[in-house]
Formats: sequence, structure tokens, C-alpha cells
Amino acid sequence: MSKQAGQQSSDQMEGLIELANACDYSLLDTLKPDPEATTDGIDHRPRQVTSGHYVPVQPTPISDPIYVSHSQALFKELGLDNAAATSEAFKRMFSGDLSQLPKPMRRSGWATGYALSIFGNEYTDQCPFKTGNGYGDGRAVSVFEGVFNHRRWEMQLKGGGPTPYCRGADGRAVLRSSVREFLAQEYMHALGVPTTRSLSLFASQSETVDRPWYSEGSRSENPDIMVANPVAITTRVASSFLRVGQLELFGRRARVNEHPEAMAELEAMALHVIEREYRQQIDAELPLADQLLLLAREFRERLTDLVTNWLRVGYCQGNFNSDNCALGGFTLDYGPFGFCEYFEPYFQPWTGGGRHFAFFNQPIAAEKNFESFCTAIKPLLQSEPEALETLEQIAEGFSPLMRQKLSNMWASKLGLEHFDSELFNTLLALMMKSHLDYTIFFRALSNMPEDVSELSACFYAQLTDELAQAWDEWLQQWRGLLNPEVDNKLISTQMKLVNPKYTWREWLVVPAYEQAEQGNYALIDELQSVFAEPYADQDNSIEEKYDQLRPLEYFAAGGVSHYSCSS
Repeated sequence: MSKQAGQQSSDQMEGLIELANACDYSLLDTLKPDPEATTDGIDHRPRQVTSGHYVPVQPTPISDPIYVSHSQALFKELGLDNAAATSEAFKRMFSGDLSQLPKPMRRSGWATGYALSIFGNEYTDQCPFKTGNGYGDGRAVSVFEGVFNHRRWEMQLKGGGPTPYCRGADGRAVLRSSVREFLAQEYMHALGVPTTRSLSLFASQSETVDRPWYSEGSRSENPDIMVANPVAITTRVASSFLRVGQLELFGRRARVNEHPEAMAELEAMALHVIEREYRQQIDAELPLADQLLLLAREFRERLTDLVTNWLRVGYCQGNFNSDNCALGGFTLDYGPFGFCEYFEPYFQPWTGGGRHFAFFNQPIAAEKNFESFCTAIKPLLQSEPEALETLEQIAEGFSPLMRQKLSNMWASKLGLEHFDSELFNTLLALMMKSHLDYTIFFRALSNMPEDVSELSACFYAQLTDELAQAWDEWLQQWRGLLNPEVDNKLISTQMKLVNPKYTWREWLVVPAYEQAEQGNYALIDELQSVFAEPYADQDNSIEEKYDQLRPLEYFAAGGVSHYSCSS
């Protein structure tokens, strides 16, 4: 080998050695590619994909990429050197250029198709071909799968350019939405909520795309201007990106015997889900029907846990379609999400989301997605009526299990050993009447207040005498239900482990992506630091800035109190 070639090889490896050593592409090696796909991954125009589990596709690199940030916490978990994040090879790969990856890494990525169900109703109209064969990863391209410390991870570029599923769009993500997703994923992880993770964030210094957005000071519900936005790529990481909608696609095809391989493709996909997400819980030697029933039970357990956590921390998915519901039971797709500040049970940050995906309706939306999952695997059980009956019972058990977990969660937020429905319903009525902040209220309650004056920081308006008296009566009732054998300091400590002090406040995140558009990333770093310890009492300067009520000028402000999914 010449010295020049050796130097080139070394440059290519710098920052990628750990990745190259860990790579293991189980999806590509065990599932079936689209038989009509190109061999080189140059496949960027919308088209129907009628069979196969994935399409090999080359991501489209962003122009003039610049490093914005990376997750030091995730790097530590993966055993990656922080210095790798700013290496030339790392930047090249995670801004979309796979052309120089060292072997055995693959120099082509992949995208997957999936079906769409909204609140349990099957749709095909969003597909440009009206068949459902053009709906899938339109701008998300997976580029790596590997095993780190005995745990499998997949890495996916969000905004990696068009794929056959792009439906005519440009395949890009803008810096605004990329900053939000990058910060939100790591924040949710710090909250203890199962989620995809953030690896890195790179922005283009020259490439922009036009998107509808809100003019300064706009009170419009929908965007009122077009804005040129810098593009960016954030790399999200998960055990897999398998979704209910993905299993649904193959279930629908098998249900009508759409092509000769339809049933085999559904079975292969279901087994891959089990292998990727549930192999520790499900024995591979069991008959297929038994594995599928265990999958349904385990997925139900994870999904009910997930949505319970969402309500605990004030998170609203905003668009909980089946294609945004991860089969691994974690939060996926930070597009039209938001966190409830001013308490409203039917808080919905996304203007296109509808009440069915609002804050307190998320348990019902999850149940609808679970029903879609059950429908998807039914073709594999058609010859076993007892298994179908058991599956139906598992589906019917979703709602009571969800209710029980929610009751336990509310009890923990209130510091109670047992849920008290009368106390809780009275509390909800008071919360809605009193114009309060969801996070600040529960954190203040964790300090064991004796009267309503100790909750004053959570109210947006002064209480009437009647309301203040009602709060004092409720507090007295609440304190009477606390376990008298447990010291209040211990109860307070336990409550603070489930009631975060710092929440996502959109009006404090907006300046971070606005400054980032000017090349200043300091506020992104600051927010990362704050969000890394959401339950901790941080220093006074952080508390003064991040632990406060939303200023009145941001109520009804477009892009702050509500926003479109323009990303």
C-alpha cells in the first residue's frame, strides 16, 4: 500500500473506528430488499414499492456541513470518544456522505415503507398513488446498525434527502425542527421516558429550503409567510425504527394476498420485530403463534407504560398515528410534539393534530394503535382460532391495564400509596379553574405545602377567595391521605423523583434555534445541560431563567403556543 493510500485510509477511519468495529446489519442481512430497487442506492424519486421490507437508498449530503452539537451522554453509553464528533470522517458520514466509509460499514443506507392508520382508521389517500405503496420514510435514511456493549442500535439521518417514499418533497429537515428533535430526545431520556436518542446535529452553511412559518408577532393559527430555512441533519438512534405502521403494511398485503410473497413477508417482519425488540422475553423455539401472542402482551405492557410516562411529565405527541408508534414501546418522531405548560386536559400543540391526539386523549390513541397492531398480525393466526381468541382478549385488556397504570402514576405524583378518585377528580376541577402551570404545580406540591399561598408560583392569575378556600380544603384532604407512618421529607423526596422541576418551554427553546440560524450554538449547549438534570434543584441563575411561567405575550403566539408540522 502506498503512503498516500495508507494516509487516506487513516483519515477515513478517524472518528469511525468504534462504529466500524461494532457494525452488524441485521435488518439488511435477514430481511428482503425491494426487488425493483437499484443496486447503487440512487433511488430518490417517488415511486410505488410493492414488495420487500426495505429500499437501499443513498442519503443526499447537505452542503457545507458544520458541527452544531452531539450528545455526550449517548456517546458515553456507546463507548465513543467525544473527539470523534468533530472529526472530518464523522461529520462527512452524519451529514449524509457515505461514500468513504471504511469496511465493513455499508456505503448505502436504507428506507422502509409503512402503512398509515389515524386513530385506528386505515388510510391510503396520503399516498400519491392512492394504494398505500408510496408511504414510508420520505426523508429518514438509516445508515448504520451495530452492537455496542451487547446492545443493538440503529442510526438514522433525519433530513437525509428524498427516498422513493418522499411523495415529491425535498427530503430535508430544517434547522429549527432539527434543534427541537435533538434536544427533546435527550431531555425525554433524562426524564426516564423511553425514547429514541440523539447522536449528533449538523447544519448546512449554504443550503436552504422554503417552508411556511409564522411572521414575527403572528397570532395566526396557521403559518402566514414562507421562510428560507437552513437545512440540517440530526441523527436519531434507537434499538430499531420498526413501527406499528410498518407491520400494518405487510399485514394489509397478507390480508388480501396482494402478491405471492405477502404472507411470508409479514411473518419475516413479525419475527424481525421480536428478534430486535423482544428476544429476551420471547423464546425463539416457541411455535410462531405463541411468539406472536407473547409479542402482543409485551408490546401492550411497554405501550401502556410509555403513555403513562407521557402524562406524568406533561408530554403530548400531537400526531400519534400508527406510523409514529414504535414497536419497541418508546417515543418516536419529535415533529408536532409539545409539553403542557398552562394546564389544559386537551392541550394540543399541533394545529393539524385534532383533539383525538390531545394530551389526555393519548391513552385512547395508544389503544387504537394497539388495535391496529393486533389487526396486522391476525393473518398469521388465521389457522389457529384459539390464538385469535386469545389475541382478542389481549386487545380487550389494554384499556383496564391503561387505567390501572394511570391511577398508580397519579398516586405517585401526589405522594400517595393508593389512588383516590374523589381527591383526584376534585384536583382536576381545581386545576382547570385556577389557570396553573402543570409542571410548577406538581413540583410545588412536592414541597408538602400546608396552604394555597405556598402554591402561588404556579398560578397565572390571582385566585378568587372562593378558589383559594377550595384549594386549602383540598390540601387538607390530601395531607390527610398521606401515609402518617412515613416522614414527610421522604414523601417529598419520592415525589420529586416523578415530578420534574424543569420542563420543555417552547418560548425558551425558540431563541436557541433562532440563534443557531445565525451560527451561535451556545444556547443549545445550555439547554442540553439544563435538560440533562430535569429533577434536580439547579443553581439560582438557571432557576430564575427556566423555572417560570410563560409570559403573557407568548400565549396564542404562532410558532410558540402552537405550530404547524412545517419541518
